[in-house]
Amino acid sequence: MSKMGDMAATIEELRSAAAAINDAANWLAEAFGAKEPAEKAPPAEPALTLEEVRAVLADKSRAGHTAEIRSLLLKHGAAKLSEVSPAEYPGLFKEAEALT
Repeated sequence: MSKMGDMAATIEELRSAAAAINDAANWLAEAFGAKEPAEKAPPAEPALTLEEVRAVLADKSRAGHTAEIRSLLLKHGAAKLSEVSPAEYPGLFKEAEALT
């Protein structure tokens, strides 16, 4: 048998062994009532509030970034913060925090 033929046979044997191990693990789990470990969902980030966004924008404005703040508000579809959709708060917040 050629080296490629030997390699193909070895790969097939490994796949068969892996399938047999998986079948045995499934049987043991059923027989002894073991449950699959549940995947943990990442904790949801708390929603940003208008007040939190306003605080960051006010700090940046006091630091001399008033023009950039106006530009960010327009980018997020509003002339003033109270007109910004709450869905836009995370993006606006991150962009405002990035101002230096």
